[in-house]
Amino acid sequence: MIRITTAFTAALFLSLSGTPADAQQIDRPSATAAKVGDIQRFRLGDLHITALSDGTVPQDLHKLLLGITPKQVDNLLDRAFLKNPVEASINAFLLETKEGLVLIDAGAGEVFGVGYGGRLVDSLAVAGVTPSQIRHVLITHVHSDHSGGLVVKGRALFPNAVVHVGKPDVDFFLGARGADRLGYADNYFSEAETALRPYLDQGRLKTFEDGEEILPGITAAIHPGHTPGAAFFTVRSGQDAMVFIGDTVHVSAVQLPRPGVTIVYDVVPDQASAVRRQALDLFAKERTLVAAPHLPFPGIGHLRRDGDGYAWAPAEYVDRD
Repeated sequence: MIRITTAFTAALFLSLSGTPADAQQIDRPSATAAKVGDIQRFRLGDLHITALSDGTVPQDLHKLLLGITPKQVDNLLDRAFLKNPVEASINAFLLETKEGLVLIDAGAGEVFGVGYGGRLVDSLAVAGVTPSQIRHVLITHVHSDHSGGLVVKGRALFPNAVVHVGKPDVDFFLGARGADRLGYADNYFSEAETALRPYLDQGRLKTFEDGEEILPGITAAIHPGHTPGAAFFTVRSGQDAMVFIGDTVHVSAVQLPRPGVTIVYDVVPDQASAVRRQALDLFAKERTLVAAPHLPFPGIGHLRRDGDGYAWAPAEYVDRD
């Protein structure tokens, strides 16, 4: 049973509870301060989980999506009351566990420039958490909008955390010239090097294999396609479970009704499409609760069959004690 509680902004927190010493320099209208960070808290069984916004970035779907025409994209977006380019959420998730605070994905950090993601630290602050308190960071895959936030100016942001990444992703992105093998853009490899190298050099990068229990109650499943080590994380608490599905879906308005549509970020598009079809079918059939990094914040809910495709049902919102 999932129970989402209200997100509150740093501005609201400061106005109601006074201004702490380390936040006195924040002096702006609430409408602006509300953009600093955003969270939603909820429970999964006995587990406390917080969805964290790293911001949004515009996506020109005419250029990014494959296997569909721009006109078809526009028609699907119109059904969802959207227009190209579409804002993509970058969501991360914080788990309070017996092993300490666990972060799933780390956002984009500085990779896209100011105003395009990079708000994870602010959202953590709204949740009352500093990067030094994080003990484990689980990366669904190495792409920079999930791993870029591991570093600031090339230095590890999480000084006390072990970073967990699927072994096939580490082998590919930090290995011997995967770019030459598959024609994949060089920037993916240089960004991975920047994000992961500080943790690797400090002995705080740990790889996992398919089916491995990373921490008590958290199991990884590797589904290659989007990247070689793209992973789902299944988190269990008592009778309740949630699956963190990484980039199974980038654009819900298009890829749920048309799951065969791929995106230029996929390392092996046909494989990524097959993973999406199989996963969505299973999630819909088993009524699985999922958390997705690019569905509209907070990215938590269920999938159901809808004709030849699927539809998204956001988790029920609860704002009470």
